[in-house]
Amino acid sequence: MPLREFFTRTAPDVAPELLGCLLTARSEEGSVTVRITEVEAYAGARDPASHAYRGKTARNAVMFGPPGHAYVYFIYGLHYAVNAVCMPEGTGEGVLIRAGEVVDGLPLARSRRVASRVDADLARGPGRLATALGLTRELNGTDLCESLGALTLEPGKPVAGELIRSGPRVGVSQAADVPWRFHVHGDPTVSPYRRAKPRKSASDQGV
Repeated sequence: MPLREFFTRTAPDVAPELLGCLLTARSEEGSVTVRITEVEAYAGARDPASHAYRGKTARNAVMFGPPGHAYVYFIYGLHYAVNAVCMPEGTGEGVLIRAGEVVDGLPLARSRRVASRVDADLARGPGRLATALGLTRELNGTDLCESLGALTLEPGKPVAGELIRSGPRVGVSQAADVPWRFHVHGDPTVSPYRRAKPRKSASDQGV
């Protein structure tokens, strides 16, 4: 299936098939590639945990654009997160890339994540993954399907079906029990599950 066509499907359909895929960020510093081990699906207007649930805004406009592009946003005033836009233009679905294993560009990833004592921790969680890859808001809207682009996604070694697990999404307060978090069972780079704590005023971390 062509990569663009791959992303024209619903986020819950795309999400588990992203496990094992390779996400590469290229910059003047060099390139870093992660093998995706954990993702979460967010289904736009039918999903109250999604950034796109209430419609198109200046912040989430990329979500409503063509499939196969990156939605990069700043969360909680702490770090960036990256998501792959799904479904035809105007829909607003996407998959949050939560964690991965750095398989290329280890020295550069380590220099960006000096707090990580082991390599398995370099991209273990959406903020750490974005930091290891060197992602910023400037990459918002990048075409993930463009070969050798600044941020690209390509197929990797498929993950055996028996190793794929699903469960509640991390850190969302609405639709918290929807089992749209998918991860590679037993992989040390997968982040721990944490249920959301009540927050007085903040958007969920989903897309």
